[in-house]
Amino acid sequence: MHLDDYSRFDAVGLAELVRRKEVTPEELLETAVAAISRVNPKLNAVIDVREAEARNLVKQGLPEGPFRGVPFLVKDLVLHTAGVPTDMGSRLAKGFVFPHDSGLAARLKRTGLVTLGRTNTPEFGNNATTEPVLHGPTRNPWDLERSPGGSSGGSGAAVAAGIVPVAHGNDGGGSLRIPASLCGIFGMKPTRGRVSVGPDVGEALNGMGVEGVVSRTVRDSAAMMDATQGPEAGDPYQIPPPERPYLDEVRRKPGRLRIALSRTAVSGVPVSPDCVAAVEDVARLCVELGHEVVEASPTYDARMLNKAMTTVWATALSTWAYGLGEMLGRPPGPENLETTTWEVARFGAGLKVSDLQSALATFNTVSRTLGAFFVEHDVLLTPTVAVPPYKLGVLDAMVPRAPEDWYAHVFGLCPFTALFNVTGQPAMSVPLYWNADGLPIGVQFAGRFADEATLFRLAGQLEEARPWAGRRPKVHVTQKA
Repeated sequence: MHLDDYSRFDAVGLAELVRRKEVTPEELLETAVAAISRVNPKLNAVIDVREAEARNLVKQGLPEGPFRGVPFLVKDLVLHTAGVPTDMGSRLAKGFVFPHDSGLAARLKRTGLVTLGRTNTPEFGNNATTEPVLHGPTRNPWDLERSPGGSSGGSGAAVAAGIVPVAHGNDGGGSLRIPASLCGIFGMKPTRGRVSVGPDVGEALNGMGVEGVVSRTVRDSAAMMDATQGPEAGDPYQIPPPERPYLDEVRRKPGRLRIALSRTAVSGVPVSPDCVAAVEDVARLCVELGHEVVEASPTYDARMLNKAMTTVWATALSTWAYGLGEMLGRPPGPENLETTTWEVARFGAGLKVSDLQSALATFNTVSRTLGAFFVEHDVLLTPTVAVPPYKLGVLDAMVPRAPEDWYAHVFGLCPFTALFNVTGQPAMSVPLYWNADGLPIGVQFAGRFADEATLFRLAGQLEEARPWAGRRPKVHVTQKA
C-alpha cells in the first residue's frame, strides 16, 4: 500500500479494508514503518520503534477485533505492556519494565491493533509541551519550530503527520486536548471512570487522570472508546454505561443544543485574539446548524482551584518519583530529574495529608458548581488553549521555578482544560479553525458528566459541516523528503 493511499483512510476505514481482504495486516505494518522512516527524523514523535515485536504479533495471528491489522502507537506514560520499557519521559525511570499489562493495554490487544512503538512524552506528563531531556523535543508538523503540545505531544504529532490514524494518550490536565488543538486533530477526554486506569491505580491523579486517544476523525475516537470503555474488576466505582455504541452516536443528529459560549478564562489570563476568533467562528457555525448559543460561563474561585490542582499534581508526582527511586535503587535528584520535576517532587513530599484533603474539598465545591451550570446548559464552548501553537522552549522544564509558578506558567497558556479533569466531565478539542499563519487552533466543547454521547453527536455534525481530515501539515507522510 502506498503512503498516499494509507493516509487517506482512518482506522475504521483501514480495518474495513482488512476485513474485505483488500489489504493485509502485513502490508499495513510495512506502510506504517515506511511512514515512520519518512517523517519521524524531522518530528521525533516516536521514540521507540518495536518493529520486530509488531511483525511477530502479526505472524502469530491477530484477534478478530474492530481494529484488526491497524497500526497503532502508545504514549510512553501510564499504559504499559509486560516486558516493554516505560520510561515516562524521565531519566529516573529509564528502562523501567512492568511485569504485567495494564487493563487498557490488554483491551487494546483484543481489538486487533498492531502496536508499533512508543511516542514521546514530557517527564511524568508534567508539561504542556513535549521536550523531555531524555528523548529530546517533539516538533509540530505544522511548524517545526513549534511545540505539538503535551503531554500526549508525540502521539498528536504522529497522528497529524499521518504515521498512524489514531494513537493512545491520556489526560490529567489537558494532555489529550492540548496536542489535539496544536496539531489540528480531534481529541476527546472521556468522563472519569469511562475507561479503567487499573489495575495499578483506582483513580489516577485523584481522579484527574483519564485514558483515551487522539485521532484524525471523530468516528475513530468513538469506535476506540466503544472498544475500551467499561470498568475492570475491583475498580472503585462504575458510571452509567452508554445507551448505544458511540460509533452510532457520531451518525445521529444532536438535536437543538443550548450551548454556553465563554471567550475568557476564569483565571483572568489573557486569551489571544486568534483563539477568541476561533471560538466566535465556531459559535456562528453552531447557530447555523440550529443550536442556541448563549453567553455564559461558570464562576468559581480560580485561585483556590489552581492551588488545589498544584497540591494534587505535586503529591502524585512526588509519589511517583520517590517510589520509582526506591524500586530502581536510584534516589531521585537533579541528576536524573528535570529542574521543575525535582522542585515539584520536593514540594509534594513536604505537603501534609490535610493539604490533600483540603484540595479535594475544593474539587468537590467546583464540581458542584459545574454540575449546576450544566443543568441549564447542554454544552460549554471555550477555546482549548489561550494562544496559537507556541514555540519550543517556551515551557522549558529546566528553568528553575517554584511549583506554584511552574503550574501558573503552564496553565497561563492552557487555562481552559484542567477544569474538566477536576470535575470528571467529558470534553473534546475539535479542529475547526486555522489562523492567518496556517496554524491550527482547536476549540473545546465540554458536556455533562457521563454524556460523551452528546459530544460525539455534536462532533460528528461539525465534522460533516466543516471537514478537516484532508488538511495536511507541512511535514506529512505524503510528502517526499
